[in-house]
Amino acid sequence: MNALEYVPVPAFEDNYIWVVSDGHHAVVVDPGEAAPVRAYLAKRGWRLSAILLTHHHQDHVGGVADLLNGQAVPVFGPAHEAIEHLTQRLENGDKVTIAEPALEFSVLDVPGHTSGHIAYFQAADPAGTPHVFCGDTLFACGCGRLFEGTPTQMLASLDALAALPGSTEVHCAHEYTLSNIKFALACEPHNAALQTWSDEATALRARHVPTLPTTIAHERAVNPFLRVDVPSIQTALAEQLHEKVPDRLAAFTLMREWKNRFR
Repeated sequence: MNALEYVPVPAFEDNYIWVVSDGHHAVVVDPGEAAPVRAYLAKRGWRLSAILLTHHHQDHVGGVADLLNGQAVPVFGPAHEAIEHLTQRLENGDKVTIAEPALEFSVLDVPGHTSGHIAYFQAADPAGTPHVFCGDTLFACGCGRLFEGTPTQMLASLDALAALPGSTEVHCAHEYTLSNIKFALACEPHNAALQTWSDEATALRARHVPTLPTTIAHERAVNPFLRVDVPSIQTALAEQLHEKVPDRLAAFTLMREWKNRFR
């Protein structure tokens, strides 16, 4: 089986459109605009074979029609969101099988950012590494805003992603890492792994290199939204927000509200 390449194609100000290829055919994830994808595929000589969508926001679906351009290419997406051009609607537990490149994904329902958001989990690439394409649910050191879902939903979604194998490479859709790290350090200033990651991520961005993919194990160590059980984080939330933190849901809810206004 051919090795697979996982490429973040930059779009807009801070989006990544992920492209997975075997060197001939390519699957595109969340193409918010077509032009950068079309240019990248042309440059590499790759042929579009499928499109995967995680949720309905325009910066994730806006380029689908232009990319299709009349081609009979399958378009996979969430069953419970209004998205044009879908050929297969998916929900939790469904399987996606693509022939070229040879890919198989399990679908996870991860509502919160939107009400019908899904993620695509690949249990192993040809080298044995797992991958997840999680849209705007989980970010490096952060999570998505709750535009349609509830804190309860988002926490359950993050728990489902955090339960994936630690080696899972996390392909999220935005380069928000440095601002997320700044907030994470406010929540947990004495986290040595987070301090190291801050230095590494800053150096990567200074060279215009993506900070992604990250891994599930790394996120468990540095992402405050996956660490709402940590007593020092709960203490920081209580002190910062002058609120009681009786449980992890309260911690998550307060943390997300704080992040919404954090500068």
